[in-house]
Order: sequence, then C-alpha cells, then structure tokens
Amino acid sequence: MHEWTWLWIPAAIFAAAAQAGRNAIQRSLTEQLGTLGATQVRFLYGFPFAVLFAVLALMLTGSSLPQMNMTFFWFTVAGALSQIAATALMLGAMRKRAFVVVTAWTKTEPVQVVVFGLVVLGDSVSWLAMIAILIATVGVWIMAKKPSVNADDNGPSWQPVAMGLLAAASFAIAAVTFRGAILALGEGHFFAHSSWTLACGLGIQTILLAAWMMVFHREAMIRCMRAWRISIWGGLLGASASEGWFLGFALTSAANVRTLGLVEVLFAQLLSWRIFLNKGTRQEMVGTVLIVAGVAILLMFR
Repeated sequence: MHEWTWLWIPAAIFAAAAQAGRNAIQRSLTEQLGTLGATQVRFLYGFPFAVLFAVLALMLTGSSLPQMNMTFFWFTVAGALSQIAATALMLGAMRKRAFVVVTAWTKTEPVQVVVFGLVVLGDSVSWLAMIAILIATVGVWIMAKKPSVNADDNGPSWQPVAMGLLAAASFAIAAVTFRGAILALGEGHFFAHSSWTLACGLGIQTILLAAWMMVFHREAMIRCMRAWRISIWGGLLGASASEGWFLGFALTSAANVRTLGLVEVLFAQLLSWRIFLNKGTRQEMVGTVLIVAGVAILLMFR
C-alpha cells in the first residue's frame, strides 16, 4: 500500500471540492425540505452511488467481499450516527448564518480529530503537523469571528455558533470511527475496503433516517422524494466526496485528511461569491492565507 500512500492528497482535495458543492445543494434545499429532509438527501440519494463505487472497487482490484467483524460493525454504526447528527447541525446553522461562515465553523474539526484519533485509534501527529493544524484552524476562526450581516443571518447569534461547533465535533467522531472501521477489515486492498465501508455506512444512515422520518416526519420524507431532480446531484456529489474522504482515511491518519480538507473553505468561499452573492472581506482574505499556509506546512512536513 505504501506506493499509493500519496493518493490521500488528491483524494482529500477532490473530496473537499465535491463536499462544498454538495453542501451548497443541501443548503439550497433546506427551505424547501426542512433541515431533516435536506439531511436525508446526502444519504438517500448518495447510497446508490456508494454501492456502485463499491462494486467497481471490488471488480477493479479483484477483491472479494471483506470479512466483517463486530469491531467493523460498531465503528461503522458510530460513524453513521455521528455523521447524521453533524449534517443536521450544520444545515441548521446554515439557516441562520452565511454558507461560508458555517463551513468555517465546522472546519474546527481537525483539532478535535487529533484528540479523538489519538484516544480511539492511537493515531499520532508530529509537532510540525500539529502546528500546521493550529495555523489553519486559526485561519478558520478569523474567517468566522465577525460574520457579515446578510439575509442568511437571523436569530440569536450563539445558536449557529454552538450548532457549527457541535457539527465539527460530530464530524470529527465520524472521521475517526470510519477510519477505525476501514482498519478493522484487516488485510486487503485499501480501495476495496474504503469503498465497502462507505457503502455500509451510507446504507445504515439511509435506513435509520428513512425509518425515523416515515414515523415522525412523513411529509418531509415525501418532499424529499419529490425533489429528486436536484437531490440526485447532491447524492452524487455527497457519495463522491465521501469516497475521497474514505480513500484518505485508508491511507493516512484522519487528522491529516481533515486538515487538508480545510481547503473546502476556499471552495465554499468561491461558491458563496458566485451563487449566494456574499461579498468577501479583508478578514476572510487573512483567514484564507492562514488556511493555505497551514495546509502547505502539513504537506511539506507530514
């Protein structure tokens, strides 16, 4: 696997770009479908693509179905539940604050990934990598410190902050536990294992959230099904992003992958300018420079 280790870098960058696009689609659907309905979009419409990716991975690598165990099962369930909570919290925050600002809050995740990864999996990072993570995270905080007033900003200011930070913690738990699930499969091709874990995780998420919605929020589920024309693109981008993240998790620590994933803030900024017509500020430019600097240090001294 060592000859392919470098693949985590393009995989994480691709994942960040696809995730920014998926978040933009989900954010645009929140008013129509509600937070829960928009959350289900990434799972319900992403699952078929994840299954397709898993089948292709098994065929291309000549692998058989991985031998699953209880460690894999519990890590996958923990990751699935954490990601559902993270997505719902993120979309809820986006209803109260600008798209790029909420994206920035959720990107405090890498610092939390370091802690969870060390405790749960024994993953460690070098001091230089930790410095890179902190520099990039400071950049995120600078971008999020004083969000500009616009149509997206309404309601008590502490609520979207709390929701964004809780979303970051949930995303961190999901990243670490999904990496744990991939590693629990043991020997085998990293592409097959990461793709299979993704398909299993999305399957669990789709079933759980669909069952919950059919019992407690049937109308939201119906609206989600009716909005398939745009939702299918959210599903494709979401599954593609997750495929990139999971490939990264199979090849290096979750902290490295999610720190490089901070470039999503830059993609989100571009989408914010182009789609949501939010103007950039000098503060955001300073934050952007720090994020880029932190990522550059990580790549040079990883």
